[in-house]
Amino acid sequence: MLVRAYSLMAHGFHLFLLFSYIISTNIYACKHTERSSLLSFASTLSSPPLNWTSIDCCCWKGITCNQDGWVTHLLLPSKGLKGGIPLSSIANLTHLAHLNLSHNSLLGSLETKLFLSLNRLEILDLSYNLLSGELPLSLPSDNIWIVDLSSNHFRGAIPPSFFQQASNLTSFNVSNNSFTGYVPSSICLQSSPFVRLLDFSVNEFSGNLSLGLGECSKLQVFRAGRNNISGLLPEDIYNATKLEEIALPLNSLHGAISDKIVNLTNLAILDLHFNHFGGELPLNLGKLSKLKFVTLDFNNLKGDLPSSLMNCTNLVELRLGKNNLEGDISKLDFSRLGELTKLDLRFNNFTGTIPISLYSCRSLKAIGLARNNLEGQIQAEILSLKSLSFVSFGFNRFTNLTGAMKILMSSKSLSSLLLSGSFFGERVPADDDMVDFDGFQNLRLLELGGPIVNGPLPLWLSKLKNLEILAMGGSQITGPIPSWLGTLPKLFSIDLSENRISGEFPKQLCRLPRLLYEPTIASHVFELPIFDSRITDNLILEFNTYPTMIDLTKNNIVGDIPTDIGHLVLLRSLRLSSNNLSGVIPDQISNLKLLEVLDLSTNHLSGKIPLSLASLNFLKYFNVSYNNLQGPIPTGTQLQSFNESAFEGNPKLCGAPLPNKCERNKGIDANNKTNNDVVDNGLHQLPWSLIFAALGFIVGFWGVCGSLVINKTWRFVYFRFIDNLQSRLYVMITVRINAMRRTLRC
Repeated sequence: MLVRAYSLMAHGFHLFLLFSYIISTNIYACKHTERSSLLSFASTLSSPPLNWTSIDCCCWKGITCNQDGWVTHLLLPSKGLKGGIPLSSIANLTHLAHLNLSHNSLLGSLETKLFLSLNRLEILDLSYNLLSGELPLSLPSDNIWIVDLSSNHFRGAIPPSFFQQASNLTSFNVSNNSFTGYVPSSICLQSSPFVRLLDFSVNEFSGNLSLGLGECSKLQVFRAGRNNISGLLPEDIYNATKLEEIALPLNSLHGAISDKIVNLTNLAILDLHFNHFGGELPLNLGKLSKLKFVTLDFNNLKGDLPSSLMNCTNLVELRLGKNNLEGDISKLDFSRLGELTKLDLRFNNFTGTIPISLYSCRSLKAIGLARNNLEGQIQAEILSLKSLSFVSFGFNRFTNLTGAMKILMSSKSLSSLLLSGSFFGERVPADDDMVDFDGFQNLRLLELGGPIVNGPLPLWLSKLKNLEILAMGGSQITGPIPSWLGTLPKLFSIDLSENRISGEFPKQLCRLPRLLYEPTIASHVFELPIFDSRITDNLILEFNTYPTMIDLTKNNIVGDIPTDIGHLVLLRSLRLSSNNLSGVIPDQISNLKLLEVLDLSTNHLSGKIPLSLASLNFLKYFNVSYNNLQGPIPTGTQLQSFNESAFEGNPKLCGAPLPNKCERNKGIDANNKTNNDVVDNGLHQLPWSLIFAALGFIVGFWGVCGSLVINKTWRFVYFRFIDNLQSRLYVMITVRINAMRRTLRC
């Protein structure tokens, strides 16, 4: 009986499980209409198979249903979806709460009918697609709380009514589009008081920021960088006390940063770089103890650096470069900034010495102090910064370069060293000063222009096997360029301009490995941006990586430009102006398809501008002025887009953009001839052989026939001779034929 009882209980338990499974399956089985809408959605798009084959669509990948079988989640990010967004199919999913089709290639625009039917939608993520057009008049319902339309091609102004129903909106991101008009900063004032994130960055918004942000009592992140916004920061922004990030870089905002900023006690990120902010920094800025990233470079700030800033012990990056700040920074106590990794004070008017307290910031990776009025020496304590990889101390008044190099060469982490323009009047350490040299083993960038070499490049540089960039312009380097420079395996940028280098352009430089083929390793990114004005004309740009470059401007280099230069297919900038180069411009330069800068001006180059240069489609700067070039400038090419000054100083050069036109009977057609064509005094050579043949025919013909026409006696004798000749030929032919007939009969 006991066994039977257990058997009945087990049987009943199995029935219970089966019944539960049947009930649960029926609860979550999707509606037929939902399944049809999803299949219609999939059939409209071109994409890899979604494997939606089972009967129950609630089991499909990316689909979630509620207990009644209605689809509530459609989540297909990064699935390779292509084609027009199937609005009608999505609109039929009326219970949809979460729609995520981000990181695909969907086309089309958002229509009002889509939003009208999705009145239960809470999360809408269509970011990173190819959607375009203007936004509909309003969001679908007051249920929506996250909208992400970033990285598309939307345009036009955001309608004032767009947020009217979005009373629960917490996050709105439309960055990286083409929206215009005003930033809707009154969003909280009208409808969405609970918004926490607003991102309008990388668009075309313009005008002033209007009042309203102060009503966003929950706002934590406000971004509107890379727009055309102007005017002052709205005063009520300092009332949004929950703000943790304000990012408004690359605009045209001006005015002073208000002392009221100290109300934003939760602020961790303040990014206002590349604007026109002026005035002094608030004295009590240090009360913002949660500050981590302060980026205020490229403004017009002035005055001293507030000492209270040293109380921001959570600071990770402090960037104040390109301002008009001043004061003795050696009086500041950096020792409490234990988290500081990057300090950028370049391009200001600071005085004093390098603060000893700075060496207590053991997390420092980058120090930028260039272009100030600092003095003194680099101390050995800098070696306590074990993570230091970027040092920019150029254009100050430091002393003892040899001592500094001996100290810094022991830094195993150092990869970028910029000392150009400092150590005025001192010599670059010679080989004797760097005995048993084995330092700088990880150095990738060395800028040492300004200090005097007064001799050839020191040999110790040849041991820098990781060196990628060498800049030693204006260092009075003499002698030829050493052959070992072309053997450095990672070197791709050379600046030896404004020296006294002699000899020919070395063919070894045409074999630099990094200019012949792409490296297999990832490109190096600097800890701080590099400011360089040599790559474009009279502009200072910010670079995270250096361009591939050879700059030998203003030296005494002679001879031809080697044809092997065409091997350097990765070269982007070639500057050889103000030398004594001769010969022609080699056609092989046209192999440098990536070339953006080509300056061959002020040399003794001759011949024509090769037609092949027309294939250099990326040229931004071109100059061959003041040479001995001749002939027409190749027409129908990019060369005509450059200014007349790029060709002046070549009297025999003609054609657009120069005012002197090429004469038709002069020169040679630029489309058919090269520098090897020979022109004899500007005239085409005459066909003398044909002329002599014609004269011979005329003399021979009229010498015989003319005499027969003029003299009657000669004419009688001539025709009698012809008759006699004809009779003799007739007799001879008749005799020969009769003889052949007799032979055949026999």
